[in-house]
Amino acid sequence: MSQPLAAKLFLVLAALACCLAAPAEAQNSPAAQRVFNKARAASGGQGWNALRGLHEVGEEGGARYERWVDPVRYGARTETMTGGGKLVQGYNGAGEWRIMPNGVETGSPDPAVVARVRTDAFLAAYAYFYPSRFDLRSSHIGARESRGRSYDVLRVQPAGGQPRELWFDRKTGLLGRIVDENGGQRTAVELSDYRRVGPVMIAFAATTTGGGLTAPRLRKVESVDFCAADRNLFSLPRRTKP
Repeated sequence: MSQPLAAKLFLVLAALACCLAAPAEAQNSPAAQRVFNKARAASGGQGWNALRGLHEVGEEGGARYERWVDPVRYGARTETMTGGGKLVQGYNGAGEWRIMPNGVETGSPDPAVVARVRTDAFLAAYAYFYPSRFDLRSSHIGARESRGRSYDVLRVQPAGGQPRELWFDRKTGLLGRIVDENGGQRTAVELSDYRRVGPVMIAFAATTTGGGLTAPRLRKVESVDFCAADRNLFSLPRRTKP
């Protein structure tokens, strides 16, 4: 092979390598991953590897709820006691479904609804701590101040989901805020009251403001355990043949 041809081939291969490498860097930027690593270390480190499920009981907006989440693969289920009875909403990684208080089974094929539910499941599972399990895009927006605290702000979007801003306290490393700019109405969730449960630390209080709410909505966690997730919980019950 002549030297000029070899040089051209080298340039072509180098350019191709750059093109192939670019999406990986854009997918989960090194700057964002450093913030994730700090947060993971501050809240449990290797302890996060032991989690196979999350079961949470508490109260939100005055209503009792119970939630199951799968941190291994997409799965979330929330049961909320309403004035008319129990509302159940689930997501199994593919579809969103609900069982209304009157027993009617429904769900939405709207891509925007499914994307929102997928994002909620991603955040509930602390999936940003498991980049090898859950595909995501992330970037470091920069440092911001709020109520006397300094935060590293990341823009995070799970594959098939919606983007969110995650605000990590620069002093403690812990996640302090989740901001949703989708839909034209800014919603912010303030996380607080971190406690150690088993090998990790999680927030036991979350206050949601914005998004059309007339008053802040408080979620208070009462108990948490990390039993392995039962995948049957995340899909509609199979109907038995008569």
